[in-house]
Amino acid sequence: MTTHKPKIICLMGPTASGKTPLAVELVQRFPLEIISVDSAMVYRGMDIGTAKPDAETLKRAPHRLIDMLDPKEAYSAGQFRADALREINDVLTHGKIPLLVGGTMLYFRVLQQGIADLPKADAKVRADLLERANHEGWEALHHYLASVDPEAAARIKPRDSQRIQRALEVFMLTGKTITSWQQNDTNPLSGYDVVNIALAPQDRARLHQRIEQRFQLMLELGFEQEVRGLHARGDLSPELPSIRSVGYRQMWEYLAGETNFSEMNAKAVAATRQLAKRQITWLRSWPEVTWVDADNENVLEQAARLIER
Repeated sequence: MTTHKPKIICLMGPTASGKTPLAVELVQRFPLEIISVDSAMVYRGMDIGTAKPDAETLKRAPHRLIDMLDPKEAYSAGQFRADALREINDVLTHGKIPLLVGGTMLYFRVLQQGIADLPKADAKVRADLLERANHEGWEALHHYLASVDPEAAARIKPRDSQRIQRALEVFMLTGKTITSWQQNDTNPLSGYDVVNIALAPQDRARLHQRIEQRFQLMLELGFEQEVRGLHARGDLSPELPSIRSVGYRQMWEYLAGETNFSEMNAKAVAATRQLAKRQITWLRSWPEVTWVDADNENVLEQAARLIER
């Protein structure tokens, strides 16, 4: 007797490739429900800089896993995995198909390729590591990481403060390296039939143009004012994952007087292009993914045919 696995559709792609508009149109055509796969959209009050869907769009196509946290809170890939699996099961229970949409490739990886059941973030340990980093520098902490977990240090760049902090946090909390945790991993979606669609313009120059145009639109919509509101709170800092998000980090530096407006603009666009490059690199190594040209006038039909199959 043949059994059919539950279906899941993953719409992945670099930033500014048009994932959200396409997903909204697909929801109108198929019994789908969107689950956001975005590490910045989880934060409340961070709307313009994350290109979060507006209220009208959310009425047409509700998104799960957005506006969940205050920007002062940390959110890990492990927490996302637990949240996403819960939402996937809930969508399936209601007779619909989960449509996972976003560009945070690490989140897609922990769902499809697994991640160890790592301990939750610990505020005190993180504060201690941050204080040490402020005195010694992140490169010194990277050197310490290399002494306790050489494999993790080889994967993590010396200035990647977020990943250095997490690797050391896991070691300090458990006495086990993050590498050893990850070696005992499982794939949480092994029991599902997963369809991976990668959306991106074939022309890299065209993607760069899209990125610049979108950032200019964000500025017109009031991105500076949005970040000013966050800056004025007084309880947020550039070390937080929320403020380290691309665009927010550069605007924060401008508001702190570290750059001028023109420099901020150029740095934000450049950082977004670098992010897109990393996202595409991830996708090129992804197993079983079908690419769709974001600039093709029939992009909706192409994606729809993949889903219909």
